[in-house]
Amino acid sequence: MSLETHQSPHRGKPYARVLLVLLLTIVILALTGWSVLAIYYGDSHTSLLQTLLAAGFGLVACVTLVGIWFRRWRRGLLAIYVVLFVAVLGWWSTITASNDRVWQAETAKLPYATIEGDIVTMHNIRNFDYRSETDFTPAYYSKAYDLSKLDHIDWFAVYWMGPAVAHTIVSFGFDGGEYLAVSIEARKEEGEGYSTIKGFFRQYEQIHIVADERDILRLRTNYRQDPPEDVYRYRMKASPEIARKFFMQYVKTINEEKDRPTFYNTLTANCTNVIWKHASIFPDRVPFSWKLLASGYTSEYLYEMGRLDTSIPFTELTQKGYINPVAQALGDSADFSQRIRAE
Repeated sequence: MSLETHQSPHRGKPYARVLLVLLLTIVILALTGWSVLAIYYGDSHTSLLQTLLAAGFGLVACVTLVGIWFRRWRRGLLAIYVVLFVAVLGWWSTITASNDRVWQAETAKLPYATIEGDIVTMHNIRNFDYRSETDFTPAYYSKAYDLSKLDHIDWFAVYWMGPAVAHTIVSFGFDGGEYLAVSIEARKEEGEGYSTIKGFFRQYEQIHIVADERDILRLRTNYRQDPPEDVYRYRMKASPEIARKFFMQYVKTINEEKDRPTFYNTLTANCTNVIWKHASIFPDRVPFSWKLLASGYTSEYLYEMGRLDTSIPFTELTQKGYINPVAQALGDSADFSQRIRAE
């Protein structure tokens, strides 16, 4: 006598349903986290109404997360949740960047450029006179630069919170010892602090600060002490032709920023990956890498890709490029830019 075993065709369905609910749970948690923070931060001035709406969305999400385990409630709750999420997305799309806010003094003036042939005149170049990080006299100037004399690019990496995070600055070098530095930053309003989390939610406009190196670099080497910042310089491998095209890409974006403001974003539009986007005009730009997101490793990545001096080990190159001691000794010297590059 033989016994035959028959597996029920419905035997695997409970496991499939559990897997489906678990996947829905992960998706809802992710969408809810984004939505609650988006509603809460809203237009940069969190109100009681925004807080209540954010809490309300979170409550609906909690009910949905419980209800999706019950077949009779699942579809109805998911439908309500989707409608609310789409409403949040629709509202989110109406938030637009603006240049008409009460800005902090450091970012109060937008730079812009006028172009006549090979002569690019940059306006509102920042050149503050610092007594401390927060005590300074604002000053700006305009200067004409001859593109035919632009022959190299320097890359600066600024560290203040460990090896994984750095602020990056590009400086354009002209024959004759002139330098023009550009720092891509979050443009903050008066009384507003910087928050990495807020930077994901359209809380800051983006600004290309065009500055004298005695301002933008010396601020970091000499005056920022809480926490102190370490600044490293690297000479990039770039022909004069590439340097000029790269510079003009910056000029294009700087002028666009003045007429059509855009948002800064902690992940997608920050000091490092915007530089990478500027390099999109070149067919041989470095491939995207996680080291562009972990900006503290971007200098090492550029070295690995042959865009920095590879004739010596990277650690030695980094040690040679450390400018803090020299910058602190120089103070407000007129030849600041030349002296920090002295071998």
